[in-house]
Amino acid sequence: MITVFKSAEHGLETVEHVTEGCWIHVVAPDAEEIARLEGLGLPPDFLTHAPDLDERPRTERDNAGLLIILHFPFAQGASADIPFITIPLSIILTEKFIVTITPLGTGVMQKFASGRVRGLSTAKKTRFVLHLLWHIADQYLIQLREINAAVEALEDKLQRSLRNREVLEILKYQKCLVYFTTALKSNELVLDRLQKGRLLQHLPEDDELLEDVLIEVRQAIEMTSISENILSQMMDAFASIISNNLNVVMKFLASVTIIVSLPALIASFYGMNVQLPGQSHPLAFTWTLLVSLLVTMAVVIVFWKKDWL
Repeated sequence: MITVFKSAEHGLETVEHVTEGCWIHVVAPDAEEIARLEGLGLPPDFLTHAPDLDERPRTERDNAGLLIILHFPFAQGASADIPFITIPLSIILTEKFIVTITPLGTGVMQKFASGRVRGLSTAKKTRFVLHLLWHIADQYLIQLREINAAVEALEDKLQRSLRNREVLEILKYQKCLVYFTTALKSNELVLDRLQKGRLLQHLPEDDELLEDVLIEVRQAIEMTSISENILSQMMDAFASIISNNLNVVMKFLASVTIIVSLPALIASFYGMNVQLPGQSHPLAFTWTLLVSLLVTMAVVIVFWKKDWL
């Protein structure tokens, strides 16, 4: 799907035709749409791999413009095998317009398209791209907080768990952090190249914004690394906790089995068809019950003091 936006007095507005200073946003382009983009003078090499989910972050310059590919986070939902992944965003800068291509629709791009970003102008292409890069870095921090909140909820369940379900849930979020770490480090390399290689033709006042983007990316890398280390240690700790919880239950069941077996043991002796002491006494059955009860209570007290119950 191809949508064309252009800055107006009250924000971005959708326009029918491609004009100078516009922003062309493309989501999951098909062959016909790619051919239409080529008709606008975009290099085919820039468009061939744009819909590929596995496309790696990089920059490439051509006479027709500059290609920047970055990865940004995408939420698939808590029920997915991997709740958060990263997908590529292709940004093509030409002399006349900006083109962004994503294989999936995302909240970041919808936020830009809705005009909720202040000071955004499609005519100022470099500043537009820098704002976009900053919001991508910020989106990593937002989704990282969501991951941490989900892990904390699982942590409460794990303290009482005897199953592997919660551990497997945590493993899913650990995979998310691996995706985030890999993508953020690749994004940092691309931004470093943009800054040092002067690939973006930006004004001196945009240098501070580019530096802010790099700081935001590095902060996201650091926080993701911290979360990943904590989660890795938690996996080991909670595996031991689950094993310990199971041992406690088994110890309790073994103690209960011993306590329950004592009255049965005494009853089995007095149920034999042989001469037994006191069998003719009228209170023989009562005394048998009392002895069983006393022995059982004595064992319960011993087990309780030893913390076996």
